[in-house]
Amino acid sequence: MLVHQQWEQEAMLRQLFSPAPLPVLWWDAALPDACDHRRLIGDPVSCRADAPEDLAVAFRRLPHRRLVVLGPAGSGKTTFAVLLTLALLRDRAPGAPVPVLLSLASFDPARHSAHDWLARQIADGYPALGDVRSYGTTAVEDLLAARWVIPVLDGLDELPPPSQPGVLAALNAAFPAHAPLVLTCRTSAYARAVAGASVLTAAAVIEPAPLDAVDALASLRLAAPPGPAQRRWDLLARHVADHPEGPAAQALQRPLLTALARTVYADAGGDPAELADVGRFPTANAVEQHLLDALVPSLLERARHSSGSSRSGRSVQSTGSALRHLACLAHGLSRQGTHDLAWWQLHQWVPLLGRTWSRAAVWSLVAALAALSGYALHHVAGPRPQLDSPAFVRVTCGVALALFAMQCLAARTVTRGGVRPRPLRTAALTALVGALTNALCQVVLRRMFTHVGTVETVQHNLKHLTVYGLGIFLVLLASGPPAPPRVPSRGSFTLLHWRERLPRALATVAGTAVLIGTALHLYVLIGIWPSDPWTHRTAVSALAVWATGIAAGALCGAVLGAVRSVRTSASRLDVTTPAESMRADRAITLVGVAAAALLFHLPDDVALAMSLATGHDPWPPVSDIVLFALSDLLPVGMVLALTAFAWPHYSVARLILAAQGRLPLRLQTFLSEAHRLGILRQVGSVYQFRHASLQHRLAASAHLPPQRDRRGDSRTAVRSALCSGAGPPGERHERPQEE
Repeated sequence: MLVHQQWEQEAMLRQLFSPAPLPVLWWDAALPDACDHRRLIGDPVSCRADAPEDLAVAFRRLPHRRLVVLGPAGSGKTTFAVLLTLALLRDRAPGAPVPVLLSLASFDPARHSAHDWLARQIADGYPALGDVRSYGTTAVEDLLAARWVIPVLDGLDELPPPSQPGVLAALNAAFPAHAPLVLTCRTSAYARAVAGASVLTAAAVIEPAPLDAVDALASLRLAAPPGPAQRRWDLLARHVADHPEGPAAQALQRPLLTALARTVYADAGGDPAELADVGRFPTANAVEQHLLDALVPSLLERARHSSGSSRSGRSVQSTGSALRHLACLAHGLSRQGTHDLAWWQLHQWVPLLGRTWSRAAVWSLVAALAALSGYALHHVAGPRPQLDSPAFVRVTCGVALALFAMQCLAARTVTRGGVRPRPLRTAALTALVGALTNALCQVVLRRMFTHVGTVETVQHNLKHLTVYGLGIFLVLLASGPPAPPRVPSRGSFTLLHWRERLPRALATVAGTAVLIGTALHLYVLIGIWPSDPWTHRTAVSALAVWATGIAAGALCGAVLGAVRSVRTSASRLDVTTPAESMRADRAITLVGVAAAALLFHLPDDVALAMSLATGHDPWPPVSDIVLFALSDLLPVGMVLALTAFAWPHYSVARLILAAQGRLPLRLQTFLSEAHRLGILRQVGSVYQFRHASLQHRLAASAHLPPQRDRRGDSRTAVRSALCSGAGPPGERHERPQEE
């Protein structure tokens, strides 16, 4: 099963079973007025995290199978959610509900309902459900309606405090009391949410008991190999026994800090006896800060030893570079107010791309410069351009301004929540705005810099409105609105189930053929006049116009059908990861751009051929026509398509951030390696830091000036590289090279 496979692998990377979960006892929460009536929630709950079968049994004993997991920061709420999910999956009976663990960080109850948000999250996280032949067209909706999914929602406290009561209200409204549900939240945040809304109906509420320091040390010994590594814990154990209320003992009562100590000392070979130094660590908070600071260097050190690499200057620089990049990532996430690192939202980290008007101006300028560069190459290539320089500048300014207006409109369309998307209506409206903007610009420029009459000006702009509007409409149908999408595109190149997709493809071909035939006939009636516009009609027969239009429309329809087929196809084996999501969106982007190159300038090419068929002007060289299409129309169509996908915006933002030294150039490789080492965790197609406390600590360290540790602690010296990229004491201080 895809869900089981996903979380088994994630649990291994998070070291939840290395060698066993921590022995945390969970029982009924003591928070007053936090749970529903006892008659609804059943008997008191008690279970241990190191006995996964007990978790499943305790959950199934609940009358309504609804549970709220509370606790302070670092108490193991997310770990409990993962262990419970795996426990329910291991002994799941055929036909029983499937637990699906999701992060609540993207839920906004003011923009969409809980049902719609949950359906979209499941569809995005498990694209295999898009396999129409295997699961039908409404697979996700059917699963939710039949209660075959147990939503395990992690991190209510990660949402803005004003939204948290609304989330509780939305969950109560979307899921009746008999619908199974699991929710995790910090205790204080849940208390505020309940005060602003109500309790989660019929849900039991549990919290962890303090972890016994002796049990924690026993787990740490068990994680270390027998021999000297295991005996290194003896001094700390004696200190904890002699000072049960000391900083080290208090720190080991928190599952987070025990897990950090296991990684820093049991796995990486450090000396845990240093935690007994009360002078260095006078409080449990000081122990926590030390373990957080030591975590990343310890993981990188372990990776170097496991790969057999030597401790060279190059490896030290890569450590400093990795720490600096992680600090910048943490700082960027904190500035965005989220814990989810979604690659398709990286453009929001760059002010130039995060604001609608500046982003639209950048892409419009790219299109204009590409068109002008093509026009210059047209001059160099030899044949005289079809348009003189002033006319070409007018055309370029018109389409660039149209692209700007369409991006601004699309940004409002994409960011509106709670509105069901209507691709055909949105494409028509956006294309109309773009065509009108282009026509208006042409009118103003022609009246300002030429002496053309009013009739000819109106005729010329009606032709532009028809041709450019049609080309824009076709590109938008293939690509979508020209604004960063809320979720990346997905699909695959496959011929599976082509019979099921064939009727829709044929309907697309037929509809596009009729549309282009109609538009071309309108263009001929408006724009092609042999001499006197008031006394002569076109020399092209209506039959030839319709035949040409339908043939061109069939070609465009075939392209549209192919693009839609790629974007809606799915496989039963699809599992979304951040890297796979990025690669899928990149592939769809390239397909969409190639289609846009044809769809945008084909109507103009056909209209040009119909104009030349009147016989009043000689046919220009074919190379002239091709160069004009490549220099003027092709860049505009391609840029219009690029703005509709997530990968181009991500790529530009990644290049800018890499040039500033904030992130590595090969960002996905860096994130994948950080995930493999256990620095990051993966939730669907997004990454998160292993612990929220680690993100906050790294984000704060990103603003610290580089300092040398007076005690000679190498980890503190490496931590100073977060901002400067400097090596440890004794190394030459120089900025490490980008990866």
